[in-house]
Amino acid sequence: MEQIRELLERIVQRVNINLREPLFDAGPYVQGLIPTEQMVKFYAFYGISPQYPLYFHFSRSNLAGSYFLGKCRVSDSILYKSDIRGDELKRKGDIFHFEGFEVPLLEDEIIHIKDSYLIKTLVHNNSHDPECLEEFNIRNTISMHYANIHGSAVEGCFMGPFSTVDLTTLHDCVIGEFVYLQKKELAHHQVPAGTIWISAGEAFDFHFCHDPDILKNYIRFQPGSIPQGIFMDFVEGLKEDFQRIFDVVNLDDFGSVPSSASLSRYAVVKPKTKIKENVLISQRAYIKNSWMGKGANAQENCFIINSRLSGYDVTAHGGKIINAHLDKNVFVGFNSFLRGNDEFQLKIGKNSIIMPHTIIDLAEPVAIDPDSLVWGFIRTQKDVEQNSVPIAEIEAVRGEFNRGRMRFTGNGKLFANAFKHRIDHILEANGAYFDGNNKKGHAQQSQKLSFNIIQPYPEGENKGLYPTIDIRP
Repeated sequence: MEQIRELLERIVQRVNINLREPLFDAGPYVQGLIPTEQMVKFYAFYGISPQYPLYFHFSRSNLAGSYFLGKCRVSDSILYKSDIRGDELKRKGDIFHFEGFEVPLLEDEIIHIKDSYLIKTLVHNNSHDPECLEEFNIRNTISMHYANIHGSAVEGCFMGPFSTVDLTTLHDCVIGEFVYLQKKELAHHQVPAGTIWISAGEAFDFHFCHDPDILKNYIRFQPGSIPQGIFMDFVEGLKEDFQRIFDVVNLDDFGSVPSSASLSRYAVVKPKTKIKENVLISQRAYIKNSWMGKGANAQENCFIINSRLSGYDVTAHGGKIINAHLDKNVFVGFNSFLRGNDEFQLKIGKNSIIMPHTIIDLAEPVAIDPDSLVWGFIRTQKDVEQNSVPIAEIEAVRGEFNRGRMRFTGNGKLFANAFKHRIDHILEANGAYFDGNNKKGHAQQSQKLSFNIIQPYPEGENKGLYPTIDIRP
């Protein structure tokens, strides 16, 4: 156990050295946050599939409860119930396109995690760093509960709970709680809690910041204490339902699942749930009393309760949908929180885009029109007016567009098209368009995953550490 403490001290020191310019001390946020005794209570596990390159290298690491898929190398790092997915890494021979350059990959890309402490964090996709195409690097970084590192190389960073960095390269940055950041590159910057910032240089810039007085009810994080607020209460209140899927080898059969759909061994699916064709339900997702229409998906750390997803709906990592009815082709962004109640359901029209880190927590019936772009904080129908716009209207913007707390500049057509193309890519990659022969995706390929577990030393000087191990084809 002493070696685990030494590893953590080393990681904090490395992070603080990187963050010396903003004068940020990560130590008070993580020291004692997770008791070292917790690190021996869980097994790590990894998936094997013929579709994904296999290479796992663990070196003097504690991997408590974490999951690995695809090419990964972890050295001197602590991960705590994190998901590291390498199933969409770039492959040898792929061509990387960047600002007019076409750069071929000379070898398969790997995820390399060095001197980092990732707490309940999702790492997924491939790095969009043009300077290091063959390695998706996470170095000298600490990330808190339910953060997402999605296609983002990070070095010397601290990420608050429920934050997301997406398709970005970060150097020496502090990312506040519930921040969503998608920007090509950012260095030596401190992003305030509740910021949603999407920027493509001169093409467009979308910026919104949640009211701090409202946000603190949902998530707040102070040195010396665990994150608190409605988000944490919600996910922690359901964690016992996950206990059985990790404790039991042979789970009860859920029932009828179409042959083209995939239900993860490590997802929770409660009774009165209907799963249709080409549906993907990823590990650590939670589905209860809901309808998952054809081609819909629930990605990691998603919660879908008492809701209907009509079909081809995307629920990105960490999205939560409670008492809602989504028409077809609705996108719910990272870590969004959509909650109706028993009296009235939230209704979202077809082809709508719910921006990442949106909070819809109803105090009255609310219906969102089809083909809407939605962001911010919504409690009433009147709030919708200040936190949404028809997609056609944003597409017509050339210059500046402001509404409520949202500020947009640039080419609205490029902004909307970027979202549309990405949503279509997600559906295609997840197998939503599978026709029985062609367009296989994760929903079909994940059916043949096999899982293997790794456990730490139970006693002795290495207690709590997992053995150094190479796993290759």
